Amino acid sequence: MTGSLFRPRGGIDQVPLLAERKLVETVERRGVLKGAVSLGALTFLSGCDVTNERSVQSVLTAMSSWNDKVQSWLFDANRLAPTFALSDVVDPPRYNAFYQIEEVKPVDVSTWKLELGGLIFDKRPWLPAQLAALPQQDMIIRHVCVEGWDYIGHWTGVNLKAFLERIGADMTAKYVAFRSFDGYVSSLDMASALHPQTMLATHYAGRPLTEPFGAPLRLRTAVKLGFKNPKWLTAIEVTNAYPGGYWEDRGYNWFSGM
Repeated sequence: MTGSLFRPRGGIDQVPLLAERKLVETVERRGVLKGAVSLGALTFLSGCDVTNERSVQSVLTAMSSWNDKVQSWLFDANRLAPTFALSDVVDPPRYNAFYQIEEVKPVDVSTWKLELGGLIFDKRPWLPAQLAALPQQDMIIRHVCVEGWDYIGHWTGVNLKAFLERIGADMTAKYVAFRSFDGYVSSLDMASALHPQTMLATHYAGRPLTEPFGAPLRLRTAVKLGFKNPKWLTAIEVTNAYPGGYWEDRGYNWFSGM
C-alpha cells in the first residue's frame, strides 16, 4: 500500500500534539466532533505539519472556537435536560475544584453580598436574606464533569432568568459572567443563562449549601459541564465583551454544553 503523500516520512512527531494535549482532549471530547477527529486526523487538518507547534496550536484553537459556534447554533433554549428522582440523589455531592477540599476557604456569610455589574439597570448588591425571599426553584439534575464522572444532585435556589429580569439585566447581551470568592471566573452565553434549568443555588438536598460545595451561592445549570458551574459566587456581570473563564482561558471549550 502506498503511503499518503501528506504523511511525514518516518511517522508523525507526537511532541507538539502532546504539548497541546488539553486542547486535543477538549476538541475530541465534544459531541459535535466526537468520532470525527483524532490525533491522526489532526495531521491532515493542521496542514500536514504537526512538527510545527505553532501550527498545531493555531489549528486546535480554531477548531475549539468553531466547535463553540456549532454548539451554540445547535443549542435549543427550550429543550429540558433529564430530571431524576430523590432516590437517585448523591448526598453529599462530589467535590471538585482546581485545588483540594482541605484548601477551601469558607466565605463569611455575615458580610457576604452578591455584587452586580455591566449591563444591569439596578446594580445594588444582594444579601442572602434578599435571595431567600425570592421565589425558589427546585431541580434534580445530573452533574457531568469534564473529567468523565457524574452524579445526580438536588438543588434549590433562584432561577437565574427570573433574577436577571428582577435586576433589569439587558437580556439581549451576549454573556453573563461570574466571579467567585476564590478568584475562579466563568461565563455563560445568554441563551444558556436564560434556560429554565439554570439557577443560583443556595441549597443542596434540602439543606443550605455547605462550604466545600459553594456556600452561600453557586451557579447550577443542567445544560453545561461542571466547570461552567462556579461555586462561592461574589459577582455577576452582564456584558457583550467576551469574558472567558478560568478553564476556558486554559484551552477548554468555552461553550461546553451538554
